[in-house]
Amino acid sequence: MRIHITDALSGDCLSADIFNSFGLHVLSKGTILNERELSRLYQHQIDYLEIVPRTGIHEDENENENEEIASRPSYNPLLRPLYQDAVAGAVQLFELALAEGKIYEEDVKESFQPLIDNFNTERDVVSLLLMLNSQDDYTYQHSVQVGMLSYYIARWLGWDEEDTILASKAGFLHDIGKCKISEAILNSPNKLSDEEFNEVKNHPIYGYEILKTTFNDSRVSLAALQHHERMDGTGYPNGLKGDEISPMAKIVAIADVYSAMISTRAYSQKRDLLVVLKEMYELSFGSLDPQFTHVFILHMLPNFIGKKLELTNGDMGTIVMTNPVDFFRPLVQTDTQFIDLSVNRQLDIKQIFM
Repeated sequence: MRIHITDALSGDCLSADIFNSFGLHVLSKGTILNERELSRLYQHQIDYLEIVPRTGIHEDENENENEEIASRPSYNPLLRPLYQDAVAGAVQLFELALAEGKIYEEDVKESFQPLIDNFNTERDVVSLLLMLNSQDDYTYQHSVQVGMLSYYIARWLGWDEEDTILASKAGFLHDIGKCKISEAILNSPNKLSDEEFNEVKNHPIYGYEILKTTFNDSRVSLAALQHHERMDGTGYPNGLKGDEISPMAKIVAIADVYSAMISTRAYSQKRDLLVVLKEMYELSFGSLDPQFTHVFILHMLPNFIGKKLELTNGDMGTIVMTNPVDFFRPLVQTDTQFIDLSVNRQLDIKQIFM
């Protein structure tokens, strides 16, 4: 049913996605509203929303339920152990692929499916990345993150659940070919020699060979083969362009680049999530699929509202609104003032927190 924002209550369930007047995605269908979500709607100046019709719950019971919903954390606390299990599963899959030259779909399902099953209940992807990202076991954490991001991108593109889950598994396994690259090369803190870099560039081919015997659906193995291909033909291993690259590989490429840029690796420090999102926007004009990348960005941006941050002058604050014209320079509230970063160009975001 359609209601005005002033009539919305904690515990109401959205029956349709909500977009603001500039077309930015604010909240997804199925979101249970609480005070944090309602604040976000007000910040985006949403007037009307569609909710699931309310049932005749006793007022006291409804109040207790709303209090319980409002007190829930912004992410499912079960996700952390599921994430850690998936990282451990990635380690085992890499070891199996190296030993046998193949992996088994049932092992993939056992390692990653429990985490996938919880993705559709979590919509604040930024909180998930802030919670789960660390500098340990980069290759394996990166695999899990790319699987997670691939799931959300496919869903935001409107893919059906079966294809969305397949895209997630393709992301999870995109780097499986690295099992054949020596750890000395993968973890080298120094610039790689031409010979070493050429060996690293073989990992998509190794991954394709491993996965084509695992999945009947060739899109998974093609995603491994093509996730370093680029729209302008500058990628590898085959220098494909545009529509020569499979849609699933385009999704995995976006997830792969974003996860790599926000992570700490042996040869680079992680960068802030919002700053990297701006770099992704720039990459969409040549390297990454523009439509897919823009969908990713537009769905990620609302998740930054309410996040704590540190500015380059040392001030701490909170993002209260994304700028509809300059997406990556939001309105920030500190203890003493509001700062519009699109106007104050001398300040930048140094780091974003939970």
